[in-house]
Amino acid sequence: MSKYTKQDIMRIVEDEDVEFIRLQFTDMFGTLKNVAITKSQLGRALNNQCMFDGSSIEGFVRIEESDMYLHPDLDTFCIFPWRPQQGKVARIICDIYCADGTPFEGDPRYILKKEIARAKEMGFTFHVGPECEFFLFHTDDDGQPTTLSHEKAGYFDLGPIDLGENARRDMVLTLEDMGFEVEASHHEVAPAQHEIDFRYDEALATADNIMTFKLTVKTIAKRHGLFASFMPKPKYGMNGSGMHVNMSLSKDGKNIFDEPDGELGLSSEAYYFIGGILKHVKGMTAITNPLINSYKRLVPGYEAPIYIAWSATNRSPLIRIPATRGEGTRVELRSPDAASNPYLTLAVCLAAGLDGIENQILPPAEVKENVFEMRLSKKTKLGIESLPADLNAAVKALEEDEYIRGVLGGHISEKYTEAKKEEWKDYRTQVTQWELDKYLYKI
Repeated sequence: MSKYTKQDIMRIVEDEDVEFIRLQFTDMFGTLKNVAITKSQLGRALNNQCMFDGSSIEGFVRIEESDMYLHPDLDTFCIFPWRPQQGKVARIICDIYCADGTPFEGDPRYILKKEIARAKEMGFTFHVGPECEFFLFHTDDDGQPTTLSHEKAGYFDLGPIDLGENARRDMVLTLEDMGFEVEASHHEVAPAQHEIDFRYDEALATADNIMTFKLTVKTIAKRHGLFASFMPKPKYGMNGSGMHVNMSLSKDGKNIFDEPDGELGLSSEAYYFIGGILKHVKGMTAITNPLINSYKRLVPGYEAPIYIAWSATNRSPLIRIPATRGEGTRVELRSPDAASNPYLTLAVCLAAGLDGIENQILPPAEVKENVFEMRLSKKTKLGIESLPADLNAAVKALEEDEYIRGVLGGHISEKYTEAKKEEWKDYRTQVTQWELDKYLYKI
C-alpha cells in the first residue's frame, strides 16, 4: 500500500512551506543526480511530465534519443531536515522512462525492480541490511578534501579519542529525522573510520536508503568542517571501507532461510542461495567493487574478504552466516563496498541467489578455519579460489558470466564494461609516485 498520494504531497508541500523539490535519480555508476523544481512545477512532476536530457548523463543514451522523463516514486518523498525552515527543500526519487512511455533499460533502479518482481513471482520478498563504512577527513583551506586526520582512535573507541563522535551523532539524529531506524553507530578499526548501521528493509527501499544515507553523511560532515569519503581504500597501510550486505528471503511473512532442524539452523533454500552467490561472485565483482581503488581494499592482511568460501563460525571467508537465528537468519556478503551502485549490487546479489535456489546449487563445505592463515596448498586442496585481483580481471569475469550480464541487460552491460575498460586503460598508463620512489634512483 502506498504511503503518499499526489494530493498528500501537494498538501504537505503547502503546509510545510516547501519551496524546492529535488527530483533525484542514480546513474549507472552510482552517482546521485537531480533536477530541482519549484513547488509551482510540482503538479507537472507528479504527472510524470518532467523531461531531462539523457545524453548528458554518462552511460545513458545518445544525443539523437535524449529526451527522457522522470517518474517520481511518491513513497520516497522526504523533506531535508538540514535545509532552511522557510522555503524548505524536499526530494522524491524517480524512475527513468523513455519518450515512448517504456522504462529505460539503463536505469539501475529498473534493473533492481525487475529482479524483485522475479522474486515475487517465486513467492519471495528480498530483505537487505547494509553496513556502510566511511572515513571523516579534514578539508584544505579551499574546502577540498584531503586524507588528513588528527585522530588516532580505533575500533569501538569513544570521545575524546574519537574526534568524529559529535559529527557521527549529528548524522544519526538527522537520519532518524528522515525516517531511518538507526540500529548502531561506532568508530571502526582505522583512525577516522566510522560505521552507521540502519535497519534492514525490502531491497528497493534499502537501495534508496543507501543513496540517501551517503548524501546525508556527506552533508552533515561538511557542516562539521569535515569530508566524508566512501572511497574503499583512501590510505595505504590501513583497513579499507566496505559495505557488507546482509540478505534474507521471506515467504508468507516467514524467513525461509531459517530452519531450526536444519544443519546450522539453515534451510535448503539458504544453502542454495549461498551456492548461487558463490557461483556468480566473480562475475558480480565488477559491480560490487567498481573502482580501481576497490581492489586496493581486497588484499590480504586487512580483514577484507578475498577468498571465495563461506562460514558460520569465522569472518575470514567471503560469505558469513551471523549467529542470529529465527527471523534474523541471514546471509552476509562481505566483499561489496559503498562506491558500488546499490541498485545494481542488490540486483546481482538477488539474481545470483535466485539462480542458486532455482537450480539447487549447493555450496562447497563450510570453511571453519581462518582462511587468511591457511596455507596455499590447503586452499588449493579445498578448491578455495580468490576474487578477481583488479578491475581488469573483474570486468573479464563479468564478460564471461552470461547470467549476470543478462541480469544487467544489454544496455548497462555494454556501457558499463566499456567505461570500466577505459578506466583501466587510463590507470595502466599512469606513472605513480610509488614507481618513482621505487625505481628512479636505481635505473
